Amino acid sequence: MTASLSAPPALPAAPPKPRTVVVFGVVALVLIGLNLRTGIAGASALLHDLQQVLGYGPLVAAVIPSIPTLCFALAGAATSWLTGRLGVEKAILLALAFLAGGLLLRGIPATGMLLAGTVVGMSGLAVCNVAMPSFIREHFAHRTSVMTALYTVTMTTGATVAAVAVVPLSMALGSPSAAVGALGFVAVAAFLGFLPMVLHTHRNSVRSTAANISPWPLLRTRKGQLLTAIFTLQALLAYALISWFPSMLTSMGLNAADSGLLFGLMQLVSVPAGMLILAIGSRPRMLRPALYLVSTIMMAGLASLLVLPVSLAFIPAVLLGFGLGIFPLVMVMISRSGTSTAETTALSTLAQSTGYLLATAGPFGTGLLYGGTGSWTLPVALLLGLAVVQVVVAHLISRSPIVTRKK
Repeated sequence: MTASLSAPPALPAAPPKPRTVVVFGVVALVLIGLNLRTGIAGASALLHDLQQVLGYGPLVAAVIPSIPTLCFALAGAATSWLTGRLGVEKAILLALAFLAGGLLLRGIPATGMLLAGTVVGMSGLAVCNVAMPSFIREHFAHRTSVMTALYTVTMTTGATVAAVAVVPLSMALGSPSAAVGALGFVAVAAFLGFLPMVLHTHRNSVRSTAANISPWPLLRTRKGQLLTAIFTLQALLAYALISWFPSMLTSMGLNAADSGLLFGLMQLVSVPAGMLILAIGSRPRMLRPALYLVSTIMMAGLASLLVLPVSLAFIPAVLLGFGLGIFPLVMVMISRSGTSTAETTALSTLAQSTGYLLATAGPFGTGLLYGGTGSWTLPVALLLGLAVVQVVVAHLISRSPIVTRKK
């Protein structure tokens, strides 16, 4: 029987949260979601311009889009320990400070500042990525699907707006560095918006620091292996495309503005696609069809990118955007896979840190292969092969239930 995304096990009765706290939590969720891909998507749309202005070579050009996934792996691995020491809310607030500082640092027009700012900012983003499933479980335990959907929608919305607006912003400011640096103000807003939630939990001691489960032994379990595998494949495909899709279209003959628009279209399509896939996968015995559907459409998008002329580039943009819609479903699977907040944090740390470390091969390998061959054919063909592997993993992960059922 295939697994379904039913509610997590019943939690001990807790006093209802005041309405203002719930509102602050939702606002914080939206503001954090807006930042989860904004800095990456905004920089991706300007990679070509940044290289032209700052003058770095092809190796640095391949390294820059690889930094996010590498930071997600290394900094994300410490999230379980950090949340155990500080609590989920304070760990997220510290991460938002790093994110804002790093993105603002990228506004200084120098290759070293671009690299340093990306490392600092993406390290903060890594902690947010890993801690969000635990934050949702801690504060919205009986609404995990709705809250995960909300923050993934705002995540994709932020990425879409950044992808479409950053090129005109760069032209208006006269500097691609200034444009990517300006994205840091969105992170500043998230930091300020999250403060009320942190103050409330600090005053009321609403944080779970007593339990701290090590994530690494979970890699020996079927649950840990399959969650890590599905997260790795979707992350590798997503960040290879998020990093290089605009450059692919530009090298095929589109101008930067049109490439940015199609990049925005790809991001935009992923919003309703993610909601549709989540709605299907949340139904009893429908996890496998949902995973099959989104994975095969990703395969179709990569195949169309290989064979269609650039004049029809909107077709792969739509198909690939739909394929990116797997992310909310995977995040809900992680949120509901643990029997406690501590185990959810451990599984999230395992899947995301290991997954992002392996997924670094996506943006780095794709850029390196293009630099070596002068063509996108081989990189895209390899991504297509990995999309086929994702279908296999989707079959395995839905063959037996690994997601907690309602008791």
